[in-house]
Amino acid sequence: MHLIQVDSVQRWMEDLKLMTDCECMCILQSKPISIEKDEQNELILSSQYSTCDNLQLLLKRAWIISTELTRIAQKLEKSRWQRVHSMTVRVNCHVRSMINEYNAFTTSSAEEMHQLEKLLIDKCSEFTTFTERCLQTEDEEMLKSMKSGVNETLTTVAQYFGQLIELVLTHEAQNLLRQIELSGSLYVTESAISSLFSLAQEGAHLCRIIAKEGGVVSLFKICRQDCFRCLYPQTLRTLASICCVEEGMHQLEKVDGILCLADILTDNSHSEATHAEAAAVIAQITSPHLTFTQHLSSFLENMEEIVTALVKLCQEASSGEVFLLASAALANITFFDTMACEILLQLNAMKILLAACSDKHRVDTPYSRDQVVTILANMSVLDQCASEIIQGNGVQLLMEMLFEKPSSGNAAEVAACERVQQKSAVTLARLSRDPEVADVAVKLSCIPRLIKLCRSPTERNNSDSVLVACLAALRRLAVMSPGGLEDSDFQQLVKPRLVDSFLLCTNMEESFV
Repeated sequence: MHLIQVDSVQRWMEDLKLMTDCECMCILQSKPISIEKDEQNELILSSQYSTCDNLQLLLKRAWIISTELTRIAQKLEKSRWQRVHSMTVRVNCHVRSMINEYNAFTTSSAEEMHQLEKLLIDKCSEFTTFTERCLQTEDEEMLKSMKSGVNETLTTVAQYFGQLIELVLTHEAQNLLRQIELSGSLYVTESAISSLFSLAQEGAHLCRIIAKEGGVVSLFKICRQDCFRCLYPQTLRTLASICCVEEGMHQLEKVDGILCLADILTDNSHSEATHAEAAAVIAQITSPHLTFTQHLSSFLENMEEIVTALVKLCQEASSGEVFLLASAALANITFFDTMACEILLQLNAMKILLAACSDKHRVDTPYSRDQVVTILANMSVLDQCASEIIQGNGVQLLMEMLFEKPSSGNAAEVAACERVQQKSAVTLARLSRDPEVADVAVKLSCIPRLIKLCRSPTERNNSDSVLVACLAALRRLAVMSPGGLEDSDFQQLVKPRLVDSFLLCTNMEESFV
């Protein structure tokens, strides 16, 4: 869950309300607080939050319980019985609060859920009683024998808790999908899709549940109805989230999702926002990081149409975000199938992408440049690519990319800059097999820059992948233009085996430069 990644103080501030409720519940032994008709009570949450907010609260409570159970296991391992008991009491209260909160806002729940709730509450009470008995026992031998029982009870509590959360989330996903399927109202459908998107953001497990319950099928039905055109961007964004898991991809294939996406991308009557979100779905399902894209046979059938539409979107993008989504989809497709590079060459995509890089309105971040240079790197395996690069001043662009620097210390941006440097060096190495490209690269002083990147770790942000790519590019240029290197550079960076030059450069001190 993304909750883990937030600042610890912010985390505490957000959890404070929940912890306060927990203390109230402890004092009142889980009895509800009665209220007057005209009063509002902080503990009754159902009237104050939307369904989406309630689900977020439920997930937050579940995260707290899960964390507490893990900590109990750690304290139990160290036989810290006082801590084990106090934490058990806290978990007991959180479980009761979670169940009460959920039952307050849910419209209906299955008998199976009520049975599981009762089992969990009973087991939590038993757990609390058990740990209290351990706390009162001073006999070390008896405590050792009781420890296995406590462990067993803890495992059962965790098991019941996991089953209940799975059931609750499945039930809520079903409710949302039912609303999407049955409602003809724009407002209700939009609200349900928004809640579904929020659920999908909580991680792969939630996406699997949604896909298993038919979420991809329901969302593509929306994308095939003209009356819901204004909801297409939001619907496609949700689809992109769900299709990060294999179950979502299988569902997409079953409902001819690729054909639907191709139709949307090639339909000029759709808004740019709709086209951009469709591109985002394409980028997701063709991601080279996924291992389950092989079954997308229908993608090959529609690839030329999709690639053509994406190139057009890159050319006409009104913002950096739209360009990023379209170029990311193209970059992934060039990994997905080599035929895509040939299509791109026929569409004059090289010229379009190179021109976009000089437009700061479209290519304004290292992330966008990363996508462009990825496409260039994958296209550079084609012999015809060299002349296109020279005509579009592509070598100059690759040279500039070797100077890519992050504007902040943000880890994602730093990583993107490293990828830009690495891929630009790889592209130079591939293209420099053409003497004309190598000659241009030498005239643009690529060799001194490559040497600098090899010798100075800070220039490449201590990246080994950038170093290897620069060494490879330098060696290719040295073959084509041997007079461009000083003897010391040749002896250390070109003449030895690549691995020896790599080890030499990784062990260099800054003062050596």
